[in-house]
Amino acid sequence: MIFTSQFWLSLMFFAFYFSWGIFMPYWNAWLVSEKQLPVETASTLIAIGLFIRAASTFFLYPALSAKFPAGTLLKWFSILAALLSLLFIPASSYMMLLMVMIVFSLIYPIIMPMADSAGALLMKTEHIHYGKSRSWGSIGYTVSVFLIGIATAMFTNTAILYMLIGSLVFTAAVASFRTPSVLQQSGDLRHVPLRQLFRSRRFVTALIICVLIQGAHAAYYNYGVLYLEYLGVNNIWTGVILNIAVAAEILFFMVADRFLGRVSVRSMFMWAALAAVLRWALMFIFPSVPVYIFAQVFHAFTFGLAHYAFIRLLNEEFDSSEIPAAQGVYSSLGMGLSTAVLTFGAGFLYDIEPRLAFLSMAVVALPAVFISFLMRKGKR
Repeated sequence: MIFTSQFWLSLMFFAFYFSWGIFMPYWNAWLVSEKQLPVETASTLIAIGLFIRAASTFFLYPALSAKFPAGTLLKWFSILAALLSLLFIPASSYMMLLMVMIVFSLIYPIIMPMADSAGALLMKTEHIHYGKSRSWGSIGYTVSVFLIGIATAMFTNTAILYMLIGSLVFTAAVASFRTPSVLQQSGDLRHVPLRQLFRSRRFVTALIICVLIQGAHAAYYNYGVLYLEYLGVNNIWTGVILNIAVAAEILFFMVADRFLGRVSVRSMFMWAALAAVLRWALMFIFPSVPVYIFAQVFHAFTFGLAHYAFIRLLNEEFDSSEIPAAQGVYSSLGMGLSTAVLTFGAGFLYDIEPRLAFLSMAVVALPAVFISFLMRKGKR
């Protein structure tokens, strides 16, 4: 039967990351062109959204996951995100945009840890292949970046919001249709105190490593396009070059389960940290387009491998009832707050000399190499 848990999770990842491929790279451009905000003001709204995202995934998601099944949360938050995105249409003043952005950032990004938690739970209960399903998220991101480029060329940046709304409606439909039964069960739901999670030294060590490795993507996520312009790359080739990283990520997730089944979490983190140091150091030492393109391949390790290792650790370290809370902490600190904080620092250095922003990211990632050696092999 086609509607297996594996298929549902793959479709869920595809749908959400399709929307994410519109929101992440293009939202700043939409605020500037369609709402006539200065670049600095639009960037402030984005930064505020990142901090709200971090708070939401750290506090709101664990609290809700203790009361409602994962499938129920995915369904209602996807529907809420689609409805809230409509509020951007009438919002015109800065204060209106700020209020909508705060509420939207409270709801929309939290779908990401919800989907990952669903994947971790299905790994534990139904032994699905997480990497295979997660690769479809990367495919969705790539497809959306390609399509939004065509849409904006044909209909200007006005298309960005309407494509985002459409993609969120699609995400809500997927989350509501044939959700795996295990994700609709509420038998073992309970509140998990944060101190219980932090009793695990492996979890704490892994969290620190992810804060450093994932946070070190801040310069790339926020200034990568500007850096390509600095190197003289035109807009047509910019999209192609950026998609190399996503293509590498897709290939990684497609083969990860097959080739990393016997590799320890500690080893995966160590190689991810080494790749991060090398990637950002190369971009600092050799400011050229060929090196930038080569460094894009490292995204499979700096993001993909580190993320895969953490999902594996959740599966090894925690019971099903603890996974959502642990996932919320990871998404908040490792994927949200660290990126938000380092974005400001990287921006300051980028204004001085663009290459310094990437040097700083190599310096941030370096301690993760040594910390990975401290990780215990056994549980807890």
